[in-house]
Amino acid sequence: MLGLASAKTTPNATPLHISLTQNDNQIHKNGSKTPSPLLKRTPSPSFSKPKIKPSKKTLQEQRIDESSLDNPDLGPFLLKLAIDTVASGDNQNKALDYATRASISFEKSSGSGLDLAMSLQVEAAIYCSLGRLENAIPVLERSIETLDLKSGSDHAMAKFSGFMQLGDTYSMLGRVDRSISSYESGLKIQIETLGDLDPRVAESCRYLAEAYVQAMRFDEAEKLCRQSLEIHREHNAPASIEEAGDRRLMALIYEAKEEYESALEELVLASMVMIAAGQENEVAAIDVSIGNIYMSLCRFDEAIFSYQKALTVFKSTRGDDHSAVALVYNRLADVYYKTGKLRESKSYCDNALRIFSKPVTGTATEEIASGLTEISAIYEALNEHGEALKLLHMAMKLVKDTPGQHSMIAGIEAQLGLMFYKVGKYGEARSSFENAVEKLRASGDAKSVFFGILLNHMGLASVQLYRIEEAVELFEEAREILEQECGSCHSDTLGVNSNLAATYDALGRVEDATVILEYILKLREEKLGTANPEVADEKKRLAVLLKEAGRARIRKGNSLVNLLYPARRG
Repeated sequence: MLGLASAKTTPNATPLHISLTQNDNQIHKNGSKTPSPLLKRTPSPSFSKPKIKPSKKTLQEQRIDESSLDNPDLGPFLLKLAIDTVASGDNQNKALDYATRASISFEKSSGSGLDLAMSLQVEAAIYCSLGRLENAIPVLERSIETLDLKSGSDHAMAKFSGFMQLGDTYSMLGRVDRSISSYESGLKIQIETLGDLDPRVAESCRYLAEAYVQAMRFDEAEKLCRQSLEIHREHNAPASIEEAGDRRLMALIYEAKEEYESALEELVLASMVMIAAGQENEVAAIDVSIGNIYMSLCRFDEAIFSYQKALTVFKSTRGDDHSAVALVYNRLADVYYKTGKLRESKSYCDNALRIFSKPVTGTATEEIASGLTEISAIYEALNEHGEALKLLHMAMKLVKDTPGQHSMIAGIEAQLGLMFYKVGKYGEARSSFENAVEKLRASGDAKSVFFGILLNHMGLASVQLYRIEEAVELFEEAREILEQECGSCHSDTLGVNSNLAATYDALGRVEDATVILEYILKLREEKLGTANPEVADEKKRLAVLLKEAGRARIRKGNSLVNLLYPARRG
């Protein structure tokens, strides 16, 4: 049987570490590099507190009961009561009752559709605060349907608010595709109402761009980020704080697209703005991102210098035990591991773990889980598998019941699967991969590069368990996704094709396997040249199959021009 290949690797190589955590700091693509911090996502420009005229009547005078809900004065009173109850921190279920009855009152009294929509949005917000996200969805959808764009800008902006709030709710449920669709609908209404150069449109463009980044839709994110940048240039002084924020997001997009020099340029410009504005902590955060870019470029000394600058600032401004300090420790541990200084790497891991084990008050559980996951990856690289598994289980325990963290949990489960695979526990590996796949399918994130690579690794685990037909289905789905997202010549796609050929061979489908291997060999020869070791390996594999099939390889000669200039070919 032919050898299997992990995506991102050459045939027969050990599968790489995969991680995809999503919180306000990070997005992981795979273990081959350390990602830059994501900018903290601000709340969407959606729900705003409605202006309710205070009622002069007391609660007793209103006689709030079902028979009086058609009183036109009751709706505003109940809505104000709901908002005041929320603001005071009193019983949220009581606030929900007030808001629900306010909505009923507005509907019964046949008042303004705008009043009803605003009341429904308050009701949905309370549902969300109570963790009842599924209940909020139909309420928000009803608020959107209530509004008529032909009734003026107030209705339009309330409809925009409803769509953005709906997007936030879907996001918390982990339904990424529905979330982005809602944001897109809201942005379209806002642009039609305010014009495409309004500063508020820039805020929404930026918000949707961040959502695209989290969904790994980088081209769309770049387009919106540029739009936001143009609007800020139109309305703000040169080198504004807003422009710096756009540039940091643009750098993240460039990094994800492996356009590292462009990312570095954007970060340097953003840093200059923040230095001029005296934003010391922001400059330090940018230094971390710059260090990450240097890491991707294998400029390790410059990466260490950037990280150490950031570490000095974070220690002096936030304290030695802040999570930002632990984050930099993780980065330094990674760079020292990559440069072969394993003692220093382990020391920085221990320092980071000390902080995450006793986090300061107010540290988000998602941030702690993300930090533990990063440390686990380094321990795994240092062959301390027991400690790595322990940290992953700790991270999983922190976020398993947190709404809106489906992708992060899937990333941890994928990393657990890879750990189990590496130590030969293939049943546990396949189970972990399957859990991650199910979560990503449920959240609408079943077309990403990460999902394709995850399917490939689940297929590898299935092969080890002799579930070959299942592996074929997984490899075929992975190939379809990666061809769509990466192209047919990408190493991920070629790796999955190689695995698919091996499983076809195991099932006796020699002709199908041969076709795939001939295709892979043709692409590798065009890209790498006939003398490359990877090409030689593919030739050996193909020769074995052709011998089984009883025929020789049919080759078409390439002209010298084609060999020298493959990129010019149509």
